[in-house]
Amino acid sequence: MRAPKQPKVLDTFYDGIRLRSSPVFQSRPSSYVVALRHGSQEKQVARVPRARSRASSQLLPCENVVLSRDMTTNSIDKLSDGDLLDRTTRAAGAERYETTELLALLGELDARRLYLGEGCSSLFTYCTQVLHLSEHAAYHRIEVARAARRFPIILDVVADGSVTMTTVAILRPHLTAENHTALLEAARHKSKRQVEQQVAAFAPRPDAKPLIRRIPTEPEALAPLVVAPSTGDGATSSKVLDTAAASAAAQRPIVSPLASDRYLLRVTLSGSGHARLRRAQELMAHRVPNGDPAVVVEEALRLLVAQLERTKIASVRRPRDQSSGPSPSSSGSRHIPASIRRRVWRRDEGRCAFIGARGRCTETSRLEFHHVVPFARGGPTSVENIALLCRAHNGYESELAFGA
Repeated sequence: MRAPKQPKVLDTFYDGIRLRSSPVFQSRPSSYVVALRHGSQEKQVARVPRARSRASSQLLPCENVVLSRDMTTNSIDKLSDGDLLDRTTRAAGAERYETTELLALLGELDARRLYLGEGCSSLFTYCTQVLHLSEHAAYHRIEVARAARRFPIILDVVADGSVTMTTVAILRPHLTAENHTALLEAARHKSKRQVEQQVAAFAPRPDAKPLIRRIPTEPEALAPLVVAPSTGDGATSSKVLDTAAASAAAQRPIVSPLASDRYLLRVTLSGSGHARLRRAQELMAHRVPNGDPAVVVEEALRLLVAQLERTKIASVRRPRDQSSGPSPSSSGSRHIPASIRRRVWRRDEGRCAFIGARGRCTETSRLEFHHVVPFARGGPTSVENIALLCRAHNGYESELAFGA
């Protein structure tokens, strides 16, 4: 009696993934096993059947699905802090590899056009109506799956978490056989905003024309909006948006890079804000005869930032020379003198100084001056006892010191 044929194995790892070299993508097995390995331990996650024939009317169910060996919803609240962090890291890693597997499968399904036999006119329809993915999730997965068919290295970087699907979707129009490795490497562990800046430097777009227009109160009263996106060679093409889309586009704030040193800003102003803009244009008419809103906004921001820095961190042209020792007010007041605020801000580089298990916090907004030894416990108001912390970590330190 012939022994049953063993299914192909798709090996994934928590510290790397082998997809391109796996035989599962070089042949058509009847099924294969998805196995997660961590160190010397291996756990079978699912036996995935081969795609069904076009004549079949139902999806074949997966067998032997194991979500976790000992994890239930009720047991999560009993985990220690260390175990919870470890399990969360493992779950995020497992999700990345499952997503990578889905991307590879979607790419092959798209190439074979199997969605047609399922009664779907497109892969997008198949993803939303059969796989029940959201439109946003379906779009990103299809974009990345198609890019990965051309450049299989994408599966590797998505699986190890160094590049996100959003990053790949942004880079996809610019990836070529010559530059894809360099662009993906430069985008490793970058935020969406940083990747957009990377693309803007690589493929700059022309400046947008200044436009100020009134938005009607009722969306239905808004006439169709004609936009002119760049075609890449300086020419433009027109596209008419419907009323709802135009209204949403006009109300959504946008800050997007056009080039390495130029940005597109689109905001909705109130009536009083528009009046101030017009007044500023009138007052600056001798310097800016054409009333360019970009020049007005830049000048207004320059003045606003200078005022905020003077108020927040005592940034002035001629600071007083004061001692960094304990403040005379430390015995009965939380007030932090300007000289100490300036020195602490400069020392901490305008960034949250909290250092956790995985490094220093990167937050640069909502920063607060924090007493390392709490003021309520006699901590002095000195440079050595004051640190910049974001609001979240300032509250966290307070909970550690005084309880929730």
